[in-house]
Amino acid sequence: MLEELSSYKNKKVLITGHTGFKGSWLTGWCLMLGADVVGFSLPEPPTSPSNYELCDLASQITDVQGDINDFESLNRLIQAERPEIIFHMAAQPLVLTSFENPRETFGTNAQGTINILEAARHCDAVKAVVCITTDKVYENKEWLYGYREDDRLGGKDPYSASKAMAELAISSYVQSFFRPEWHGDRHNVIVASVRAGNVIGGGDFADFRLVPDCMKALIDNGPIVVRNPNYIRPWQHVLVPLGGYLLLGAKMLAGNPEQWSGAWNFGPPEMNGISTSQIAEKLIEQWGSGEWICENPDADKLETSYLRLSWEKAARKLDWRPGYDWEQTLADITEWYKAWNNDEDLGKLMQVQIQRYSDWVNAGN
Repeated sequence: MLEELSSYKNKKVLITGHTGFKGSWLTGWCLMLGADVVGFSLPEPPTSPSNYELCDLASQITDVQGDINDFESLNRLIQAERPEIIFHMAAQPLVLTSFENPRETFGTNAQGTINILEAARHCDAVKAVVCITTDKVYENKEWLYGYREDDRLGGKDPYSASKAMAELAISSYVQSFFRPEWHGDRHNVIVASVRAGNVIGGGDFADFRLVPDCMKALIDNGPIVVRNPNYIRPWQHVLVPLGGYLLLGAKMLAGNPEQWSGAWNFGPPEMNGISTSQIAEKLIEQWGSGEWICENPDADKLETSYLRLSWEKAARKLDWRPGYDWEQTLADITEWYKAWNNDEDLGKLMQVQIQRYSDWVNAGN
């Protein structure tokens, strides 16, 4: 399935938000594919420690510091570097933080996406733009089935609403400037948005996230605090959606905008989701020690209790399937944090885990 990713060799790829958790893994994967990577992010990585720094990725790419809200700087970068494909990942990604800084969240997530699309509109080198949003763009009605790409957008919290706004902006730009039927005449750009949620993996140090909190507690020999053990989420290894993004991007670079533009969901093989208590218990089992306790602050009420996506479209049209199940996902995560705790070479481990996942998927597992 992922054999088509060889087409990234020698391609100029721009990744915004490349110093973040997901961005660092995408950067590492693109480097392994032989791409010429340009990264655009704020001067400081969003967390400390940082997977980006731990894997020493800055020395292997063109690392540009800047703010996605600064259109002029972003536009100059795109005009100078002339990427063929852009993966737009720069964002304020946390629900709870969005309540503390709603203005920043709306600006970064909505206006930042507009800035990318506007800059791409004025660069004839750009052939594809993949905008990474979230599963939380959907108006969540606590349905038991997975949300599909044409379900209604919404969002009660500032983070979800800001990402839904980004989706509306993407749709507007496609209809106004990047219509598939105009491709090759008025423009040469294919635009898609990709939606995934509850992405977990080694190297995530963000606050208010279950897996990082679990691993910090296990390393410190303290109890894992679970805010709500019954919440169900479509947990997926970071390489699962990234593989989908890369596969979609490769298709987009090859042309056929009618087929590849629009919105795409990517999710894990467990369509019914996994509870937070199951995640905590399995990590304790794989770590070899530990315990978890329940703590349910009022802030937890701000989060939805049930949410999952249908990735039927990606399976049908892209021939995409998720690789790891949740247990293999947690095994890789445990391997990563044990390596970090033992001061092992995390750049090498990143390559090992990416290759292992690619081999797993290509073998049809």
